[in-house]
Amino acid sequence: MKHAAILLIAFGGPEKMADVHPFLANVLRGRPVPPQRLEAVVHHYKLFDGHSPLNEITVRQATALQAALAQTGFDLPVYVGMRNWHPYLHETLAQMAADGVRNALGVILSAQQSEAGWGRYKEDVAAAQKQLEQLGARAPSVEYVPGWHRHPLFIEAVTDLTQQAFAAIPAQRRAETPLVFTAHSVPTALPGTPGYVEQIEAGARLVAERLGHACWSVAYQSRSGDPRTPWLEPDIGAVIKQLAADGSRDIVVMPIGFVCDHMEVMYDLDTEARQIAGELEVHMHRAGTLNDHPVFIQMLADVVRKAVAG
Repeated sequence: MKHAAILLIAFGGPEKMADVHPFLANVLRGRPVPPQRLEAVVHHYKLFDGHSPLNEITVRQATALQAALAQTGFDLPVYVGMRNWHPYLHETLAQMAADGVRNALGVILSAQQSEAGWGRYKEDVAAAQKQLEQLGARAPSVEYVPGWHRHPLFIEAVTDLTQQAFAAIPAQRRAETPLVFTAHSVPTALPGTPGYVEQIEAGARLVAERLGHACWSVAYQSRSGDPRTPWLEPDIGAVIKQLAADGSRDIVVMPIGFVCDHMEVMYDLDTEARQIAGELEVHMHRAGTLNDHPVFIQMLADVVRKAVAG
């Protein structure tokens, strides 16, 4: 096989409060984020003792993926590399090189492709490869699996998690309950933003069709940066307020743009959005993120097998 290993590529997250400022310095490097926004995010992390579960969940995903691949005869090691925290991409690539890996298949852990997502991940991998080569090491080459925003198993896993959220609502109210899919907001002027929006809406539509649920919409969350810069809207908080004004008693929120729990789910949805809903006497039911859902792991294994075989 051309590819000797799999590289899962994720955002990274701090492990403790002392990590938060250096982590955010990595995230915000080169971006004009107002100081008050930075301090607000630091406060969000304080509520959780500075700990994001993203790193450990990504390791669980890697372990499960390696096992799923081995079950079908693809005995490939799965490594984890992070953009903004340990293990940094350059650390993981160095370990792969030390293990004799020369060619790897990269899996970017983002269902939808945006310049802020896929584009920057690939740039960071290239920068990490160059960093190793400047130190005299031979960095593994990295090719990437294609996008999977409408892969049948991705849709199946998201549908299952959404159904679980609806199960908490009395049966007679489910059909009229709004289903709101969320994804990370990005500046509207970024290259590739229209395609990103199309991918979010396509996945949301497929899930809603599979559920047979007609009352659905897409909202955005977690915007940052200069408030004068246009970002994708509507914001989830504004959507909750409008739905409450329209008389909704329950709302199901499915974060289709996020593959695991981390601060933008734990705070932006589970804390901030839930508080808005509670103040308006609306029951917000947040569907789970994919994490290591067995069908999601099957999907990752399927795209890896096809890319390796191809």
